[in-house]
Amino acid sequence: MTSNIKMFCYLKTIFMVFAVATKIAFTNGQTQSRGLTVSTHDITVLLNAKETFVVYDDPLITQDVSVKLIKQHEELLDLEPESFVFYADSPHNQTVSITGRRPGHVEVTATSDPNDSWITAELFVRVLVARSKGLIYTSSVFGWIYFVAWSVSFYPQIYINFKRKSVVGLNFDFLALNIIGFTLYSLFNCGLFWIPELQQEYENRYPRGLNPVMLNDVVFSLHAMFATVITIVQCFLYERGEQRVSKIASGLIGIFALFVVISAGLAGGSVIHWLDFLYYCSYVKLTITIIKYVPQALMNYRRKSTVGWSIGNILLDFTGGTLSMLQMILNAHNYDDWVSIFGDPTKFGLGLFSVLFDIFFMLQHYVFYRQSGRSSTADLTGPENQNEAQNEPNPTEKY
Repeated sequence: MTSNIKMFCYLKTIFMVFAVATKIAFTNGQTQSRGLTVSTHDITVLLNAKETFVVYDDPLITQDVSVKLIKQHEELLDLEPESFVFYADSPHNQTVSITGRRPGHVEVTATSDPNDSWITAELFVRVLVARSKGLIYTSSVFGWIYFVAWSVSFYPQIYINFKRKSVVGLNFDFLALNIIGFTLYSLFNCGLFWIPELQQEYENRYPRGLNPVMLNDVVFSLHAMFATVITIVQCFLYERGEQRVSKIASGLIGIFALFVVISAGLAGGSVIHWLDFLYYCSYVKLTITIIKYVPQALMNYRRKSTVGWSIGNILLDFTGGTLSMLQMILNAHNYDDWVSIFGDPTKFGLGLFSVLFDIFFMLQHYVFYRQSGRSSTADLTGPENQNEAQNEPNPTEKY
């Protein structure tokens, strides 16, 4: 019995030693795999000005390492020094100076001797060389203004509905498409901003890329979804006449829903990645952005009136869209990055498309149907306006 207890203790001791050794080896492997690191992965430097970053040595590297920095575009900036050595017996950090020479985007990477990829895997810096600090500040101001304009743009319509106790004149197809679009947009933003597994999947796919979703994207999309839900609730509470979601819009929503459900099923079955599912949701949102204005424009045309529909929404949307495009143009000039507009025109094209629709809506309201009734920003609850509303064409007629 005693010998069995001794044998058990002996085996237990061996197991514990093995477990501790394995944990230390695994931890060391994890730490060592980081290799050389930098103080920041993103730097903005002005033309002919200097900025610095620090390359940190890894104390677990047990041999001398020679490092050579590589610039994606040689003519855009100078590095000092471009090569240096970390000595195993004298660990230290290396400060590198960047001098901007021409505006643009540059990625600085590195090679090492010995040529082990893990040593320099985290040694990369994305550099923006800018023409002017003033343009950077102006771009930031434009960004905040259009963020506020787009966020506030939902409330003029909510106010008009509340004031009139009616949603006659507001197209239900537009609302139905809008809530689907903002729900999918929120799903995309929340997924990439809050779910670590999706963030890791994005990092694995784009090792040196930045997460495209920021906090303001999440706040805007959730707020837009909330404001649209409030407007939809008003449609159930207030007078709406014979307005309803059309069969065409219902069919489109059914197609979008089927596409999203199938994509989610494929992601759940590991046929595609969940990150791909989020991108598919964003593609549906882009499609909705293109088509959602058409029903309201047709409704205004058939009624020959914009009464009951808020021009304030359009004015704010026009302000936001215009400043968004101006910001893109400013950034393209400041960083000499016109490819971001003309090389991948999706974002700019969607902004331009929305602004053109806004201009058309303003023409409808202020020019084409100016005499058809009072402004949609007026109080339409008075007796004479109630009579006028009763004499308006049926908003769903022939629609």
